[in-house]
Amino acid sequence: MKNLLILLLFVFSTSVFAQQAKTPAAKVNGPVLTFEKNTHDFGDIFQGDKAEYVYKFTNTGNEPLIISNIQVTCGCTAPEYTKMPVPPGGKGEIKIVFNSAGKYGRQNRTSTVISNAVNDENTISFVANILDKKPQ
Repeated sequence: MKNLLILLLFVFSTSVFAQQAKTPAAKVNGPVLTFEKNTHDFGDIFQGDKAEYVYKFTNTGNEPLIISNIQVTCGCTAPEYTKMPVPPGGKGEIKIVFNSAGKYGRQNRTSTVISNAVNDENTISFVANILDKKPQ
C-alpha cells in the first residue's frame, strides 16, 4: 500500500511538471539586446599590442534598441558601437580595442552596455594573457 501511494505521488508530480514545461514563454514588450557571444578570449598577446574584437548583437524585441553608452573599467579599453537605433530584428556591433601597454599577466575586463533594452544582458567581457614585450 505504501509503495502504491509513493508511485501515485510520483506520477502526479511528474504530470504537473510536464504541463508547466508546455506553457509558452511570456512575450516581452520593448527592445531586447541579444549577443551572439558576450565574452572573448584574446589568448596570449605581447605587452604593447592592441587587440580588438567585435561583439555582434541582434534586437530580438519589438521596439527599436538604442545604445547610449559603453562604460569601460579602464582607460586601456576603447569602445566603438552602433549609434543609430537598431530596429526589431536588426543587427548591430560593439567593437572593443584593448591596449596592453603597461599591462602584464592575465587581464579580465568587463564593459557595461547602457541602452534602453528591457532585459539584463548588458555586459561584455574579455580576457587576455599579456606576455613580455616581443623580442627585437
